[in-house]
Amino acid sequence: MKSYGSVQAVRGVSIQIAPGETVAILGPNGAGKTTTIDMMLGLARPDAGTVTLFGHSPADAVKAGLVGGMLQTGEVIKELTVRELIGMMGSLYPQPRPVDEVLRITGLSELADRRATRLSGGQSQRLRFAVALVADPALLVLDEPTVALDVEGRREFWTAMRATAAEGKTVVFATHYLEEADAYADRVILLARGRVVADGSSDEIKARVGMKTIRAVIPEVDLGALTRLPGVGSADRRGEAVLLTCTDSDTALRRLLADYPVARDIEVRGAGLEEAFLELTGDQTDEADDPMRMA
Repeated sequence: MKSYGSVQAVRGVSIQIAPGETVAILGPNGAGKTTTIDMMLGLARPDAGTVTLFGHSPADAVKAGLVGGMLQTGEVIKELTVRELIGMMGSLYPQPRPVDEVLRITGLSELADRRATRLSGGQSQRLRFAVALVADPALLVLDEPTVALDVEGRREFWTAMRATAAEGKTVVFATHYLEEADAYADRVILLARGRVVADGSSDEIKARVGMKTIRAVIPEVDLGALTRLPGVGSADRRGEAVLLTCTDSDTALRRLLADYPVARDIEVRGAGLEEAFLELTGDQTDEADDPMRMA
C-alpha cells in the first residue's frame, strides 16, 4: 500500500509479470502509473507490501544492471556528448552493451558527438532510451517513452523496442497513447483508484465491453429515428455516415436493414481499446496507484 497524506494511492494490488512479456500500464491521469514505475525502480517505497524484481529489491536489481528505467522527469548531463553520456552510464554496470550498438539501436549514431544541450525534445527522448538500454537490462521500465516524439519518431522508437523485446527482454511501459498499447503490448493492465480494473491481452480487455458499433451511409436520415431502433443506444453523424452505438448489434442491424434498405457501406465492429478504457475507468477519480510484483 502507498499513501500520500490522506490519499490512499495504493490499495494492496499484486501483479506478477513473466520474463519476456511486453506489458502496457494504462489509466486516467492520476491513476498511479508513474508512481507504480517509481516503486518498481526503487524511487518510492510502498508503505506496506513488497516490490520484487527477479528475486531482488528494486535497488539491488537496478545496481546489478537487471533493470533499466526511462523516466518522464530529470535531465541528462548537458556538458557531455551523446556518446560520452552513454559510455559514462554504461560504466556503472557490470556488463553494459557496446556504446556503438546502443547508438545504432536508438537511432543516435549521427548525433553521437553532439552535446546534450543541442538535442531536440525527440532526440533527448531517444537519449533517455539509450541510457536505459546501455546496461543491457533484462527488464526495461519506460514511463511515457514517446511523449515528445512525432509520428515518425514514435514509429522508429517502437521498431527499436520490438527488436529489443525480440531478444527476450521484458518491457513494461506506461503510456497515454492507447494505440501503442493496442499494437505493441502482449498484455494490458488498466489502473484506476489504486486498483487493477482489467488485466489481460488487448483483445481480452476489449471483449469485456460488450458494446458494438454499426457504421452505415444512409442519405437524409433522422438521427432521432435511428436512436429509437431496438438495440441502439445512441446515434451520431460522421460526415456522410452515421455511427450507431448498440446494446444489441444483431437486433439493431436487422431492424436497420428492414427500415432503411438504402443503407450502404455497412460496418459492424466491437469496442476498441479506447472504448474499453473509458468504460472500465470512466467512474474513477484521479487518486490511484498500485504496487507491482515482478516474477
